[in-house]
Amino acid sequence: MASEIKVDTISEKTSTNGVAIDGLTIKDGGLGGHDITFADGAYDFDVASHDGSNGLKLGGSLVTSTAAELNLLDGGTSVGSSITLADADGFVVNDGGTMKTIPASDVKTYNPGGTAWQAVVTGATTMVSGRGYFVNTTSSAFTMTLPASPSIGDNVSIIDYAGTFDSNTCTIGRNSEKIQGASADMTATTERAAFTLVYVDSTHGWLLTNK
Repeated sequence: MASEIKVDTISEKTSTNGVAIDGLTIKDGGLGGHDITFADGAYDFDVASHDGSNGLKLGGSLVTSTAAELNLLDGGTSVGSSITLADADGFVVNDGGTMKTIPASDVKTYNPGGTAWQAVVTGATTMVSGRGYFVNTTSSAFTMTLPASPSIGDNVSIIDYAGTFDSNTCTIGRNSEKIQGASADMTATTERAAFTLVYVDSTHGWLLTNK
């Protein structure tokens, strides 16, 4: 059975040998892995910093997270500026009891979510994956450009808002990727057309899910 040292007060810090607890000095390796239990009270165990190899260690692993980061994992909150999530951003998840950081791209693949519909568009626009666009070509024809550097599963949706694609064409700019396997822009000329494009790979590019 592991031994415990229980104390009620911390008297002082010695200059060379460690921490003196009610006259008992704990030196490096002196306890051989036994537990130290502090009695109830407002006591701090403060590790000021680490140099890359020395500092607070748990199970032999150096803890490099800040106190603020650890508090967030424990349910704390942080107020800051809003951000736009990118594929390389990380989420902390519990993987069968082990905490791991995964990229946002994994979450997007696992659960792509619904379409975020935008306000009516009346002019040339570069689209963003995951969004839907009500396109109004009443005044003139224009181009809706697909997102740059897409990843598998990226998708955009388009609806002919005013039923004018037959008179004023909506062009889908391929933005250097293929559409339906062709290295050419796509044109929508059907009144009340509604369709979704999903990116698969560089071979076939953006594919229609419905026509």
